[in-house]
Amino acid sequence: MQIFHSRSMEKELKKALGTFPAAALLGPRQCGKSTLARHVAEGRDDVLFLDMESSHDLARLQEPEYYLSQHSEKLICIDEVQRRPDLFPVLRVLIDKERRPGRFLLLGSASPDLLRQSSESLAGRIAYLELTPFLRQESHSWCPLHRLWNRGGFPESTLAADDGQSTAWREQFIRTFLERDLPALGFGLPGPAMRRFWTMLAHYHGQTMNYSKLGQALDVSHATIRRWLEALEQTGMVRLLPPYAANVKKRLVKSPKVYLRDSGLLHSLLDVETWDELMGHPCVGSSWEGLVLEALAAALPRTQFFFYRTSSGEEIDFILQRKGIRIGVECKLSARPHLSRGLPGSMVACGVDRVFVVIPEAVDDGVRPGVRLCGLDEALDLLPKQFQ
Repeated sequence: MQIFHSRSMEKELKKALGTFPAAALLGPRQCGKSTLARHVAEGRDDVLFLDMESSHDLARLQEPEYYLSQHSEKLICIDEVQRRPDLFPVLRVLIDKERRPGRFLLLGSASPDLLRQSSESLAGRIAYLELTPFLRQESHSWCPLHRLWNRGGFPESTLAADDGQSTAWREQFIRTFLERDLPALGFGLPGPAMRRFWTMLAHYHGQTMNYSKLGQALDVSHATIRRWLEALEQTGMVRLLPPYAANVKKRLVKSPKVYLRDSGLLHSLLDVETWDELMGHPCVGSSWEGLVLEALAAALPRTQFFFYRTSSGEEIDFILQRKGIRIGVECKLSARPHLSRGLPGSMVACGVDRVFVVIPEAVDDGVRPGVRLCGLDEALDLLPKQFQ
């Protein structure tokens, strides 16, 4: 029997189903959406599951309004719903006939068709939730940090028997994503070119985007680069971090920084398989930065994230802003990290009065006034309290 590992989104999903007629659980393929949905529905006998990749279930929906209306007393869960965007107007009609919480649970990968159809047809009737691969705060009790970091958070990769099996699964995921998933989601993009582009983004991980340079390397226009990047961003593969526009008389970096959201996919694209290989790879620092970013972004969902950098090299990895409060975060691997002499000036320029330096495992040792050294687990506990 497969063990269910709890997800932090479970509470939010139950709340949404108790409040809205429909809830949409969106996220990359294989990140655990179906597993979570079935866990939430466990023990209920009033749930109907339909999979839009099943020919049998598709046949049931030849007359969707009639079929679904016959199960109006049930929670209807529709998996891979992005394959049937024509269902959204039908769902609106059914909801308006009998508006009560928890009628539909929609699972799918984010796509232009899905988001456009659902927002137009189900506005005010649906709650959107994003499920990511496993995060540190979800896995700290059963998965060592180094394994989650090296393999990433996709369940099949994280829980693989060894690094070799994990690597093989991720390689197959990348191939399937490029050859089948992107086209199925409405992105008509060339697979081999997208593989080269995604690999180049892995080498840019944690750096500012240079659209023209990437376009020249791939012999495409910067507009094409932006379109490809948008596809990876909308499908949950990439995160763009905007620069912080501080009111200072300095030349600021204006391009966003790019991060591959799953560290395991990053390492596969960089041909890094084991923990030892990662520790010796030039990307290790930026990889750690991306892991911290994803964990903090999930822990602080209503918080704006930026980075600060000037042309002279002054920088703060992340600036977190909410309720008029700004906090800086630096990501370091050393237990005795070296902090730049320009950090105090950057703090003043951005209106940041406290910086958390996040390393894998640490305790605060008073590095500098206004600077707190802490491990990732401690940061996930402390930072949300700063905005209360």
